[in-house]
Amino acid sequence: MNHGGHEVYDLHEMLAGIVNILDSYMIFRQYVTDSVLLDILDRQYQYITDQYNIIVECFQTGQEPNQKTSTYMMKESNDVVYGVQPTQPKKPNQSLSDVKDGGISGHMLGLIKANSSLLAMTSVETTNPVVRRVLAALVPNYIEMAYEIFLYQNKNRYYQVPQLSQKDMQYMVNGFQKAQGTPQMPNAQTNKTLH
Repeated sequence: MNHGGHEVYDLHEMLAGIVNILDSYMIFRQYVTDSVLLDILDRQYQYITDQYNIIVECFQTGQEPNQKTSTYMMKESNDVVYGVQPTQPKKPNQSLSDVKDGGISGHMLGLIKANSSLLAMTSVETTNPVVRRVLAALVPNYIEMAYEIFLYQNKNRYYQVPQLSQKDMQYMVNGFQKAQGTPQMPNAQTNKTLH
């Protein structure tokens, strides 16, 4: 009894999401034709499985897991291809023979992005400090996995990155300034009831 009720429901939802990722990756695997995407899928599948087991262990025991969380290391370079080239419009597949690496990597990205958000939201409301730290430690690793898939998609023109004009980019980048000096904060009102 070292968990709050809300936490238990959140963890069930988050763990079910991880099971969904693993099951989906298993289904996707048979349709992957690109060896680079297959390597990403297999490495991420193994990493997610290992970390899932750590979460389950500390969720069930409330204690430090036997194995520490690890850092996910992607192989993709951090080079982003900017610009947009014309491509065929996207449309729903009409048969399983239409399933291609671009669509599979898109599904992978969607699953990892959704679960990284769920991990973050669950970790901030987890009462058990061990489970909270494990979940929080995984958030940047899910971000790294999503970024790896994004880079794969970008390199293959499945995810294109348009840019603003030079003038618009300068305007947007310089649209904020650093805070300077010490602000004059109002005094706190104590023992007053807000109406």
